[in-house]
Amino acid sequence: MSEEILVEVVYALPQKQETLSLKVRIGTLLSEVVERSGILRDFPEIDLATAKVGIFSKQAGLDTVLRDKDRVEIYRPLIADPKEIRKKRAAEGKGGKKEAGEVEVLA
Repeated sequence: MSEEILVEVVYALPQKQETLSLKVRIGTLLSEVVERSGILRDFPEIDLATAKVGIFSKQAGLDTVLRDKDRVEIYRPLIADPKEIRKKRAAEGKGGKKEAGEVEVLA
């Protein structure tokens, strides 16, 4: 059995996505991989103390031990609350939709 595993670190901006592959020792923590990847140097806006991180779209802690072929994702803070946006869209759409059974009369 190999003493190393392969992992990826991913960070996405609206106009660009950075994906870095690294070989690390078995037992390496998520925080160690992010630091070793150099992504914090390339994207100084990332604050690992406050940024949410995950593995394959599931939130994970910085002390998570990584497994072979894990994809570590660094999430950006949300600009707007998705629930509020959906509510607003739904409210705007109600005015233009017909209720069930309602008939539009053409003159």
